[in-house]
Amino acid sequence: MHLDIDEALSMSDQLTAALRTARLAHGREPSALHELAMRVRAYRPGRSALLVVGIWLLGLLAVGGVFALEARSDATRRAQVVIGQLRIEQGELLAIAFSPAITPSAPRPAQTARQLGQAKATYHDTLRKLADLGRSDAPARILATSGRYVAFVDHLSALVARRATTQAALQLGASERPGGIQFQLEAEFDRAELGYGADAARSRVVATLAAFAATILLLVAFSIAFHHLLRARRRSHADATTDALTGLGNRRKLFADMNQPADALDRGTKLAAIFDLDGFKAYNDTFGHPAGDALLAALGRKLTLAVAGRGQAYRIGGDEFVVTTNAIDGQGVLADAKSALSEQGPGFSIGCSSGSTRLKSGSSFEDTLHIADQRLYANKRAGRGEAATDAKDALLQVLAEQNADLVVHLGHVSELAARTAASLGLSTSEVGLTRLAAELHDIGKSAMPASILDKPGPLDAAERWFMQRHSEIGERIVAAAPTLKATAPIVRAAHERPDGKGYPDGLSLEEIPISSRIIAVVDAFDAMISDRPYQRAMASIDAIAELRRHAGTQFDPAVVEAFAATISSRSREQVAA
Repeated sequence: MHLDIDEALSMSDQLTAALRTARLAHGREPSALHELAMRVRAYRPGRSALLVVGIWLLGLLAVGGVFALEARSDATRRAQVVIGQLRIEQGELLAIAFSPAITPSAPRPAQTARQLGQAKATYHDTLRKLADLGRSDAPARILATSGRYVAFVDHLSALVARRATTQAALQLGASERPGGIQFQLEAEFDRAELGYGADAARSRVVATLAAFAATILLLVAFSIAFHHLLRARRRSHADATTDALTGLGNRRKLFADMNQPADALDRGTKLAAIFDLDGFKAYNDTFGHPAGDALLAALGRKLTLAVAGRGQAYRIGGDEFVVTTNAIDGQGVLADAKSALSEQGPGFSIGCSSGSTRLKSGSSFEDTLHIADQRLYANKRAGRGEAATDAKDALLQVLAEQNADLVVHLGHVSELAARTAASLGLSTSEVGLTRLAAELHDIGKSAMPASILDKPGPLDAAERWFMQRHSEIGERIVAAAPTLKATAPIVRAAHERPDGKGYPDGLSLEEIPISSRIIAVVDAFDAMISDRPYQRAMASIDAIAELRRHAGTQFDPAVVEAFAATISSRSREQVAA
């Protein structure tokens, strides 16, 4: 069974007051999940974070470049050493080739050939070491020239072995002149040394520049990251103490402001008040939660302007606000705040109840707020029709004892009737009256025997006549309770028809109260989409089509279309949820 706004508030007043008292007494912080969500939002990567990451990557690339350049510089220096070694080994090849002619005990030809082969192998190993160092074409050029040079050394060795030493010496001297193989090899050595030297110098210069750039980039990245962290911490603190919907201080902010010595509070804030919106739940139920959020945001802006420069405003719950002020005209500030927390429009009217108190010497702010909360609770109960709620609950309990399914049906009808009334532009009081009458429109069935109510097939004429009396009986029942008397004519006319063929009075369209016309449409729809002993439930689209087929005769056409729009809107909300 669906409860209207007055019922829901009446049934939950004691629990709400207890929860408020506990929260105010213990200063409950936002949940861990909520705080985690705020921190994630505060540290969500943005442009600054991406910039920091980019600069860090560039800095790391620069550091990598420094190591690579240093490695290349080392390789070129080692290449220069290897070239010096090649020069020595090249001289050793000549010494071995001429050794039979210049040593007192000339080695045998076989011994010379073996020594020369070993020296050539060593020379070639050194050439391979050079080829493995650096990225230069010098090794390839030296290798090509060395091939011809080694062949020339073999030729000189053969001449010496035949004792043509003079001829070998002359050819060696010729090779040292420009164009000769000895000259060419020395030229390649010189060229390679110069090239490796220049490459090493360039690598050192570039490595120095890269190291400087890496240092600058990493320092910049660190500075931006540190700045971003400070901003994120400030933003996280703001998120933790600010209500995201209204921009007002939240419960955490309120308790932080209250966390002062009592004497400081006594000299500062003098007056505190709690405000609770009236009619907001009905507004949410009628127009949906997105519209409710938009309304809260608008009320928050109005409240901020109303107390600007004269007090502090907070949103501490769904529709609860707190205002503190130390202004001389404190009551005027609270009056302006109460006025700001109100709004009217087609089909709704939002006001607020409040409780306020003045801070007394020696009392804490928590005690002050607790007193204000109790006064709010008392004011809300005083301004609410509790007797109407109690009487309605008692009547529905009687009906539930007889037919619990019928009470569930009335709850569905009540909710849809209220939403349809709001979509037709009825005032908040008319919407509430429609909701109440819809829950009570079948209360007369409590006087019907179960044999009629639970009959599996159609009623006969006598049974139908007896059943139709339940509208008049329902009228007499609700009229007997003074707090429900306003619903009596609506209950009586809930089964009238625009074509005058309804009961019990045969009223025509304009003679039927608008709330009764709404209930008739919603009641028929809920009956059609529910399984009954004598018929299976229809699909909602088919039930709407049936209502439209009988619009103008059994049902008010304007109400039918407003109800169809309400069903469509509710379906979209359910899909979105």
